[in-house]
Amino acid sequence: MQTINYRHIATQIGDALKYSTSVNEIDRIGQAILQVNKESFPNTSISSVRARTLYDWVLSLAKTPMDNTERTKRLIGFCLELTPKENHAGTIEFLEKNGCPYSLLYKDGLDEFLRRNFHSEVVRHSQKLFIQGNFFHAVFESAKAFNKDVKIKSQNEKDGQPLMLNVWGCDSGVLKITSCQTQTDKDFQDGIKFLSGGLMSAIRNPTAHEPAISWPIDKQDCLDILSLISFLYRQLDKAVYFK
Repeated sequence: MQTINYRHIATQIGDALKYSTSVNEIDRIGQAILQVNKESFPNTSISSVRARTLYDWVLSLAKTPMDNTERTKRLIGFCLELTPKENHAGTIEFLEKNGCPYSLLYKDGLDEFLRRNFHSEVVRHSQKLFIQGNFFHAVFESAKAFNKDVKIKSQNEKDGQPLMLNVWGCDSGVLKITSCQTQTDKDFQDGIKFLSGGLMSAIRNPTAHEPAISWPIDKQDCLDILSLISFLYRQLDKAVYFK
């Protein structure tokens, strides 16, 4: 990580955001996110009270002893919280150019996500959503992707639970993980059928039909559900198509 010029960031970010917020809001967010004691750092080139307040908060953060990674995360969070959403891209670009990588804000979540070693398709459809804290849609997108890929491999136009119960069955199903000869073979094959059907009924369908606000999914549930989808994806990879 490059050396961060806090004085330059404090000056530029104060000038950029001075018209989009109030002094009270700056102080409120500074106390909540930066969690340092605000000091005064006179700068005669800054005439705006709001810009000077931003300047003081950023330099107070720079002066306070703490882990550098934690300091950078707080700075990024502080700047983004004060930035109108339509201007986030510009603020992120500015911070990146000045040694504050946006991805650092989500580093802890990313590490937790990567430790699970999810199937590549689960990673592709859910990683970005997960590290942003969007657990509802991380699950929904992964479940939708699994449903679609089962349809493609089975060459079946059914959808959701009816699809899963049809294509994974021992007797008439077209996707076989085992030879379905022994009882153990049949039990495992049926287990994948019912797990896949359950995924559609319990996870895919509610997330498709309910607003995220009324069907909340927390981080732990999200990780566990993504692990289930990942397991089912690995079975799909091994499955052989029998017409």
